[in-house]
Amino acid sequence: MILQVNDIRYFVEVKGEGDPLVFLHGFTGDTTTWSGVTDQLSATYRCVSIDLIGHGRTESPKEVTRYTMDRVAADISSLLDELDIDKAVLLGYSMGGRMALYFSLTYPEKVKALILESASPGLKTSEERNERRNKDHALADRIEREGIEDFVDFWQEIPLFASQKRLPDKERSEIRQQRLSQSETGLSNSLKGMGTGAQASLWDRLDELTCPVRLLVGELDHKFVHIAEEMKKLNPDFQILTFSNTGHAIHVEESRKFGTIIEELLLTT
Repeated sequence: MILQVNDIRYFVEVKGEGDPLVFLHGFTGDTTTWSGVTDQLSATYRCVSIDLIGHGRTESPKEVTRYTMDRVAADISSLLDELDIDKAVLLGYSMGGRMALYFSLTYPEKVKALILESASPGLKTSEERNERRNKDHALADRIEREGIEDFVDFWQEIPLFASQKRLPDKERSEIRQQRLSQSETGLSNSLKGMGTGAQASLWDRLDELTCPVRLLVGELDHKFVHIAEEMKKLNPDFQILTFSNTGHAIHVEESRKFGTIIEELLLTT
């Protein structure tokens, strides 16, 4: 369905009935990335998948300022209001995980529990953020200059997604087509507006979270395993779940197992 909030037309997919479970995809993703998981969980839960601004069937405005974490969090809050959802479990992956974490700190009254898949609270120092911002802007300019196919050829080869090369050809082709369907403007502005370099550090705010927080990581994704361990040091109430022989995109590489683990987590939430 299309819902208009704050002058932006958002695409939202809703499956099933029951307690609401909201899914936020990663950079270059959209609602379809969750299909295997939501098909599994919709028998019990109301699964709400949102195409974030600049992605999928949601609008891709030209103004970079429309893509900030603050404004997108406000959009998500308005979308929940439109769907009559007072409180939900949020599940975010990578960029969507950063967004889910930011949302939980900004609208804590709307979050029952937080599940973060391969996500971080951003970069700790201004030097790190400046360096990353420069890289994000350079990549954004490349997308606008060279087009989506050049970018996807580059993006699918970065080390973060190395473990996806083990997927069957059909699944790899589907992932590639999903990425190719994105908007150059949307991806470019997403990098500039809510990339890791643009986001303020949330590391010193992790102790503010009082809802249950689960950190899901793939054991082959060493960077995010370390990030999860560092997050838990700052808030010992966080729970880490590690998926064996899996990389960054757990829900893609191990869809059925991922869905089963989410079901088990929700039973204790």
